[in-house]
Amino acid sequence: MNPLQILQKRQARFLFGGGVAAAFNLLLMYGFIDALGWDTVTLRNVANVISIELSLLLSFFIYRTWVWSGGVWNAREVLLRQLPLYHVSAGAAVVLRVFALFPLLDWLGIGYGVNTLVGVLVSATINYVLSDRLVFRPKAKEDRDLYRPEGLETAFVGTNRDRSDAPSRPIELFSLVIPAYNEEESIEETIAAIDACFQRAAVPVEILVVNDNSPDSTEAVLQDLCQKYPSLRYVNSHYPNGFGFAVRCGLEQFSGDAVAIVMADASDDPEDMLNYYNLLQQGYDCVFGSRFVKGGRVIDYPGHKLLVNRMANLFVRVLFGHRSNDTTNAFKAYRREVIDGIQPLLSHHFNLTVEIPLKAIVRGYSYAVVPISWRNRKAGVSKLKLQEMGSRYLFIVLYVLLERWFSRGDYSRATREVNLQKVAARSSVSPRG
Repeated sequence: MNPLQILQKRQARFLFGGGVAAAFNLLLMYGFIDALGWDTVTLRNVANVISIELSLLLSFFIYRTWVWSGGVWNAREVLLRQLPLYHVSAGAAVVLRVFALFPLLDWLGIGYGVNTLVGVLVSATINYVLSDRLVFRPKAKEDRDLYRPEGLETAFVGTNRDRSDAPSRPIELFSLVIPAYNEEESIEETIAAIDACFQRAAVPVEILVVNDNSPDSTEAVLQDLCQKYPSLRYVNSHYPNGFGFAVRCGLEQFSGDAVAIVMADASDDPEDMLNYYNLLQQGYDCVFGSRFVKGGRVIDYPGHKLLVNRMANLFVRVLFGHRSNDTTNAFKAYRREVIDGIQPLLSHHFNLTVEIPLKAIVRGYSYAVVPISWRNRKAGVSKLKLQEMGSRYLFIVLYVLLERWFSRGDYSRATREVNLQKVAARSSVSPRG
């Protein structure tokens, strides 16, 4: 892709325009302080305010004429609505970065260099999304599709339709993948509750427990439970230790037409698993549970984890613009074709819980968001260590964000189907007379 092709993308023009405005800001500061001699504390502050405002105005008109061209373009619209909203958009991005994102990343132990880089990226992304949706709105309703963020094309495929347009195969066997590390005190209660629920509903289920090389007696407990529950089988993970590795091992070996990732500590409600199954039968590719929508609930959630959870999920939701507000929760369900379609998986640890749903959304699969219940574990110790996981979550989020920006719809289901039709048309041979 040559530079001219890159500049045809709205995001690239947005970043280039922002770079021009930043360079203009530095040039003004040099002019005021070095050329004009505004070298007192008061004058430097005045120079900074003037430079920021003039740079904002320059970036506004660059974006207005080059990035979001068209739409309503008159003095009243620009002066009374677009310019004030643009200042609010830019200010909101800066405030969120300074007072929320920077302290959170600093608390997670991420260095100031990466912290600053992420802050700039997030600020630019927030400014872009707000500018696209609030500031530079199109002139007419029929033109709205022209002003949708181009980098969100693949994500909109999944969120603009409630179900897949193509007929979906029925789910004949529903698999539950349960990673287990040192869960000797919890695993029996978890399996018993799941088996009883699916037996009552007469739904065929495979309970696949992945023993993550537990040093306790988890494997011995599983051996006994396999004699009691025909729906249960277990495997020992062939990967190194890690939640993500254990889940990946299970996703390579489940037998069903669809799969849900379930925690071993009985925190997930079996009735919600049954609801996932029913929604997949209706034709959805994925089902994302949320503890934080109407009808959802959490029981005994640690306060500090709840705060970090809500901030992290808000961050992800702003970046991707999707409908789910509980992305970091592992408890979600996917058809087999989704698991095949989001490969390769990279995450070794709990960041896999973010990688799978974000890739599914970006690659164009349909999904439903439903309320679920969550209960804190009664026994054992949580394996999630927030400060250890911060940089890993961040890596995966940025990785998938780059895929969404630069894939240009290559992964969307509609695009794949069209391409396959074109290949079939080119390869077909007319019968000879």
